[in-house]
Amino acid sequence: MNSFRTRLTLIMITLIGLSVLTAGLFMGKTFKNNHLDALEDNMVREMKIILDRMDWREGRPDALYSYYTQEAIRLRDITDSRVTFINGTGVVLGDSDHDPQTMDNHLQRLEVQEAEKSGVGRTIRYSETLNQNLLYVAMLVDPDRPETGIIRLAISLQEVDESIARIWTTLLIGLLILFIVAVFISFRVARGLTRPLEQITRVSKRIKNLDYRARVTVKGSDEISELGLAINAMADGLQIQMERIHQNESQLASVLDNMIDGVVMIDRNGRIVLLNRCAEEMLGFSSRELVGRDYVEAKQQYELLQIIQHGLERREHLREEITFYFPEERLLDLNLVPIIQDDEFGGVLLVLQDVSAIRRLERMRSEFVANVSHELKTPITAVKGFAETLLGGEVDDPETARSFLQIIFDESDRLNRLIGDILELSKIESRRIPLQFSPVELTSFIGKSIKLMSAEAARKDIEVTLKAEPGIYVEADEDRLRQIIMNLLANGISYTPDGGHVTIVVKPVAGTQYVSEGEDYDQIHISISDTGIGIPKKDLPRIFERFYRVDKARSRGSGGTGLGLSIVKHLIELHKGSITVESTVGAGSTFTIILPVLQ
Repeated sequence: MNSFRTRLTLIMITLIGLSVLTAGLFMGKTFKNNHLDALEDNMVREMKIILDRMDWREGRPDALYSYYTQEAIRLRDITDSRVTFINGTGVVLGDSDHDPQTMDNHLQRLEVQEAEKSGVGRTIRYSETLNQNLLYVAMLVDPDRPETGIIRLAISLQEVDESIARIWTTLLIGLLILFIVAVFISFRVARGLTRPLEQITRVSKRIKNLDYRARVTVKGSDEISELGLAINAMADGLQIQMERIHQNESQLASVLDNMIDGVVMIDRNGRIVLLNRCAEEMLGFSSRELVGRDYVEAKQQYELLQIIQHGLERREHLREEITFYFPEERLLDLNLVPIIQDDEFGGVLLVLQDVSAIRRLERMRSEFVANVSHELKTPITAVKGFAETLLGGEVDDPETARSFLQIIFDESDRLNRLIGDILELSKIESRRIPLQFSPVELTSFIGKSIKLMSAEAARKDIEVTLKAEPGIYVEADEDRLRQIIMNLLANGISYTPDGGHVTIVVKPVAGTQYVSEGEDYDQIHISISDTGIGIPKKDLPRIFERFYRVDKARSRGSGGTGLGLSIVKHLIELHKGSITVESTVGAGSTFTIILPVLQ
């Protein structure tokens, strides 16, 4: 901008200098012409006076030389000018400064020729004799008779030249002062013009560098101020638009980062341009490693790279399910969609959906249906078979009939329990059972549950022991909590050999530490341990699944439906608690329930 200011100042100075010089030349020329015109007018008046006062004689030149020479000399002293008399043929009859007989014919002199044409003639010539410029003015003696003759006056222009020189000196000094003032004013004007332009330039550069808060300080109402206002308006619009763009980008980034599906965008050249957080987890690569690089550099399995390649080549929607083994095993549903922008192919969008849980749920649903069908079919088949046997004639045998009817009754009862458990589990899973929370004193509550199971325990000579301090309370639904305790006690008694032990331990917990009586606590741990057959390690992750049995034959023989532990787990989760299990084959199992004190 400084260079622009310099150029503008130089241009203004040059224009002013040329203007001042032109004006000076015009003024000097005008002054000189006006001065010469005034001299000419004076000389014409003098010549008219001379002609009016003297007698103009005509005749042969040799007879007139003396007369005109004396007159010329006399008039020179009066007019202080050189006086020359010329006849109609150009012969000099008399001259105040030279012998007329030695002078050339003056018919071709410019002032003489001009006088013959217009009555008065004027010219300026350099005098070799006087070494100075002379102004010659010639006039016809009788305009009606040009052949009569011509009178001519000549004066030195030395004084005129000196006067004009003085005028030029004064004019040049004045022009120089004017020039200096003009330069100063030009600099101020240029500075006044360029300073707001410099500010506008700085603001424009800041806006170019994405600083949309930059504004021009506007002073005045001229065109530059209007330009500053326009820049400010543009910056306001850009700032609003960029804030909207940043907001949209932030919202889009938030949506992409919080999507449960992976999103990968690949341009038409095969470069990865976008990778959300879920895609990073699924593919095992960070966006820093892949964005801007070719998709082939993502060291993933061959099937994925083939799908992307086919999508870029065919530019059509593709869908596949692929099992990924890195970074962990999972089943992914791949949707590859071509991106069309302004009727041009812009790349592909790859959407990765983890369907492992969905497929597992579908498998569990299928297994559940198969298990329900199998569990229902077994007692129905038994009832139908024994009923057919009785109808075939065995009813006449009282002992056989009683035995068969008892079996039919037991299977019907088992079928009823199975249907009841299925309906109960369905209601629990759909959360259609309201819980009525109230304070429960666990020592007496569990003691009552043990009494309800005492007959079953006594039948197998199993000792059930409760270890709990009095005054331990928990907020729970009493009926559902009893269902939890009874199911776990029943399992412990069922899978414990005769003469074994089942122990229930209740402990209050604060944070991660067990506390003593009288101290504050926020959790309750209820452990139910048995000395039964135990659970193999491979079966531990699945024991809370519906219809899953470790020992299928024994479970069915004990009257179990295979839904008890699944019901327990869901009821505990409804209480915002959790359940864990530890087991050693042949040594027994321990189920630990963790419940919050307050709901």
